[in-house]
Amino acid sequence: MPAFAVIGAQWGDEGKGKVVDFLAERADIVVRYSGGNNAGHTVIADQGEFKFHLIPAGILWPHLRCIVGNGVVVDPNVFLQEVKGLESRGVDSSRLLVSDRAHVIMPYHVLLDQLEEKARGGAALGTTGKGVGPAYTDKVGRVGIRVGDLLDEKFLLKRLEVVCDQKNALLTRVYGAAPISLEETLGECRRYGRELSQFIASTDTIIQNALAEGKRVLLEGAQGTLLDVDHGTYPYVTSSSPSIGGACVGVGIGPTAIKKVVGVFKAYSTRVGSGPLVSEIQGGMGDVIRQRAWEYGTTTGRPRRCGWFDAVAGRYSAQLNGFTTAVLTRLDVLDGFESVKVCVAYQVDGKTLDHFPGSVSVLERCQPVWEELPGWDQPTASARRLKDLPPGAVRYVRRLEELIGCPIHLISTGPRREETILVRPIVV
Repeated sequence: MPAFAVIGAQWGDEGKGKVVDFLAERADIVVRYSGGNNAGHTVIADQGEFKFHLIPAGILWPHLRCIVGNGVVVDPNVFLQEVKGLESRGVDSSRLLVSDRAHVIMPYHVLLDQLEEKARGGAALGTTGKGVGPAYTDKVGRVGIRVGDLLDEKFLLKRLEVVCDQKNALLTRVYGAAPISLEETLGECRRYGRELSQFIASTDTIIQNALAEGKRVLLEGAQGTLLDVDHGTYPYVTSSSPSIGGACVGVGIGPTAIKKVVGVFKAYSTRVGSGPLVSEIQGGMGDVIRQRAWEYGTTTGRPRRCGWFDAVAGRYSAQLNGFTTAVLTRLDVLDGFESVKVCVAYQVDGKTLDHFPGSVSVLERCQPVWEELPGWDQPTASARRLKDLPPGAVRYVRRLEELIGCPIHLISTGPRREETILVRPIVV
């Protein structure tokens, strides 16, 4: 049985948590494949509201096994706090596994993340300060600590002796900060190993075997395609690959194992931190959308920048990931507007662009070309059938399908599972 991927199609915060939770009912395994605790997925289920940062959003279905894949960087403290929070609310955590190949966010990664961002001053990237970027830097620099290393103290000590010397040179000579202690760092790792040992496994083998047995595997992305380190608005990106390529690498399966790729789009655009957002609305309606939708980061609490739907970026994302289907969320936020706009092209240096440029310097100069559509007076919130939507909302959905070049199978009209319109069946 092939795997199915759920991917953020914009700059993250599209509502993937609800979508994963909704689709997970018909899955056997859910695997988070990228990012770290710089992501935040909110799910409202029968047990109440949950905010996940590392644990897959499918954990609330009791029949599922949930896996944190090798492509994720894991802060053990955050993971263990989430486990404790779940158990306190009656959710079984024995179904959780963490890849022994996943890299660990160490305390010095968090410290360096914050020092580096502060040093950038006005050119700060807007990182979450959670240590994710430095952990990925160490991963590709081949000085990272992997989750499996925590179970082998002799090997771990050899690694830490080299790494601590390297980090102390950077901390003291570049940032003027106090050095870290090898003994204290090793002590923390011993604790991590003890408390994580029950969760650590060779998850790539488990996933491959599950697929061979005909099990349904749902791959959960974090952040969004336009934050991809290769294909996003570099350098204003995350440190991993939230796009479909990252799913294969971050789980340990081949591309032919993935049958469907589900792109999650918000009915408008948002972005946290720095970087170009061509369709951004400065003040006015942008503030209205932010307050109405409470667009503040799940992880950081920072206000999100808001804009109209960017179809140029959306089409790029659909093509890059090969979306077989799309999900539209937060449609109800646009209820009651006299008209709604869609960015259908970019204007830059006297030219019209209908494609998403790779250069951030070009993007920063782009101006939106708008298409204005009539709004709708009747509410879409909590609607469960397409025929329950007002005609203006249906026209808007159909127009977005045309512009991004991908059919919309699912429309979310609220945060709860049942507040969902199944336009076309999604076979998972």
